[in-house]
Amino acid sequence: MSTEQHYDAIVIGSGQGGKPLAGALAEAGHKTAIIEREHVGGSCVNVGCTPTKTMVASARTAYVDRRSEDYGIHNGQVTVEMTEVRQRKRDIVDKFRNGVRRIIESTKGLDLFLGEARFTGPKELRVDLNDGETVRLTADNIFINVGARPLVPPIEGLDSVPTLDSTSIMELDEVPNHLLVLGGGYVGLEFAQMFRRFGSEVTIMQRGEQLLAREDEDVAEAVAEILREDGIEVLLETEALRAEQNGDGRVGLTVQTPDGERTLSGSHLLVAIGRPPNTDSLDLDAAGVQADKRGFVEVNERLETNVPGVYALGDAKGGPAFTHISYDDFRILSTNLLEGGGATITDRLVAYTVYIDPQLGRVGMSEREAREQGRDVQVARMPMSHVPRALEMDETRGMMKAVVDADTGRILGCTILGIEGGEIMSMVHIAMMGDLPYTALRDGPFAHPTLAESLNKLFATLNG
Repeated sequence: MSTEQHYDAIVIGSGQGGKPLAGALAEAGHKTAIIEREHVGGSCVNVGCTPTKTMVASARTAYVDRRSEDYGIHNGQVTVEMTEVRQRKRDIVDKFRNGVRRIIESTKGLDLFLGEARFTGPKELRVDLNDGETVRLTADNIFINVGARPLVPPIEGLDSVPTLDSTSIMELDEVPNHLLVLGGGYVGLEFAQMFRRFGSEVTIMQRGEQLLAREDEDVAEAVAEILREDGIEVLLETEALRAEQNGDGRVGLTVQTPDGERTLSGSHLLVAIGRPPNTDSLDLDAAGVQADKRGFVEVNERLETNVPGVYALGDAKGGPAFTHISYDDFRILSTNLLEGGGATITDRLVAYTVYIDPQLGRVGMSEREAREQGRDVQVARMPMSHVPRALEMDETRGMMKAVVDADTGRILGCTILGIEGGEIMSMVHIAMMGDLPYTALRDGPFAHPTLAESLNKLFATLNG
């Protein structure tokens, strides 16, 4: 059965940019459709932020419980029941997902199609619905918000061994005996520390010279030191060569290290080394939409593709793959299309938080990026052990770092690796949005004793 329908706007994907955009268009009087092939809410709600941070909270509880004697509190032996951790995660995901669906279905002028979309022309789509039917949709404007998925790397033998990705690892019903983590990026580190706290032995393998390639070397080394202190084996400059399943059911992974070949044996293998876009099933060629060699949709500063009336937002367009960036993409499109504005992604201030513990919060430029641009900078550094509130909480691991333009005194970037690092970083983010000089934070009368007042001491390390 095939039907044809025309809309003013179609949004492909119901992620953190697509869902609010579809709602805003519909509420503005545009007849709108939103297409989702599996679960509404996108990666963040279903397999990203919501479930991972829920499980991070469970892991931190186990960590704090084990070290309660440091605070004078004596507890018994800590045990982790993964089925209960998993159920807590599932319950919160279901709550968020169902809330998103209720909003979509209650929005007047917005139709939800559950199925797989494919272009058949510049403004035409075929949607194979999950109930077996097919519909053909056309629209004046189409918005691509299909997100990304875990990468499966071309490693010899990998397809013949059981592997986990960032989605399937959250469905385990038992704590791995020894988790091998292939990839030293944000996702790999969050899961590595999480499962170490649940009770697993953990080995991280990173191909590059440092963890977290986007960060400054001193920050990456501080992160590695924390992970090693937690009992995690960190192998740098280590490349996976081949994988095989041993006779006892364990996964064997042969790697090339600076000291030669080594074979690792683990009960489970997590592959966390990248996320390609979900554009391969869209048949972009049929629409004439240009993508780069990795499949990311190419857009200009207004998120327009080369085809008039076709836009891309979120992870599918490449760039920073963060939920809040996807939501800001929605703001840009909404401002321009519904309010006649001229918003762009040019010079957008990017912030993010990595939910290792302590958190890694980052906004703006790193020191390396600033120096590569030839900027004259001052760099403020301070260990978290110099923060009174962190000492009171016995959470002194990590460091603070800020990069300041030496001529103007404006803050170019800041990295906080410390307890509630994302929250402290956000204060600097606000200062940068307001174009305040670093002296405003150096001299601000912040409440005592708070983590925020650490910014007084951090910026006091600069001359000026």
